[in-house]
Amino acid sequence: MAKVKLVWFVPAEALAQTREAVFSAGGGKIGEYERCSWYTAGTGTFFGGGGTDPVIGERGREEHVPELRVETVVPAELVVEVVAALRAAHPYEEPAYDVYPLLDA
Repeated sequence: MAKVKLVWFVPAEALAQTREAVFSAGGGKIGEYERCSWYTAGTGTFFGGGGTDPVIGERGREEHVPELRVETVVPAELVVEVVAALRAAHPYEEPAYDVYPLLDA
C-alpha cells in the first residue's frame, strides 16, 4: 500500500484536535500500530494581507508564532480525505501543510 508523509504546523493548543481529525480520517497507521506521529516545536512566521483575518496576531504585521511541526503517514488513497479533515479541525484560516510521496524501499 503506497503511503505519503503528511506534515502540518499548528499551535500547541490545537495539537490534539488536529491529530484526532487526521487519525479518525485514516492517517497515522504503521503496520499494526495506530495513532503514530512525531512532533517538535518551532516558530512560524506570516504576514497577513488586507483580506485576512488571522486567528493569532494582526493583519498588516509580520507575526512570529510558537507552533508545532507534526508528521504522520497516510495511505495515498486517503490523502484527500485526511487533508480535508485536517483543514476542518485546524484553527488557522489558511493552515500550512505539506504532502510528500514516500518510496517503499
